Amino acid sequence: MTADFETQLRAVSLRVTRPRLAVLAALRDHPHVDTDTVIALVRTDQPTVSHQAVYDVLRALTDAGLVRRIQPAGATARYEMRVGDNHHHVVCRSCGAIADVDCAVGDAPCLTASDDHGFVVDEAEVVYWGTCPGCATARTAQ
Repeated sequence: MTADFETQLRAVSLRVTRPRLAVLAALRDHPHVDTDTVIALVRTDQPTVSHQAVYDVLRALTDAGLVRRIQPAGATARYEMRVGDNHHHVVCRSCGAIADVDCAVGDAPCLTASDDHGFVVDEAEVVYWGTCPGCATARTAQ
């Protein structure tokens, strides 16, 4: 996997560094995590990495298109490595769990605006809100 990450970094003209590799590995294994979680995951292998270094890596990876930053309304920003396919997300109102949802119909941008006001639409961002199976089961048990 490290070789794949190195190839991805070089393909977008980013230097291969240990913090960048560690952040990519963390996001591969734990999609939809916030910055604090990324820092904790990276520090399991690199205990001396700074908060700022992780913030800088996340920004560089996002700007380069290797990582996607999502921020559902009222939630902290989360990061994932699934990029380039304009997928959507489902968010649990109770625990905040997030899962990927493929486009429901058609090609990107997945939805056709009823009135695009002259914009050339190239992406649609949809967030489905509900209750995850774990929280639904807990509610039923109460």
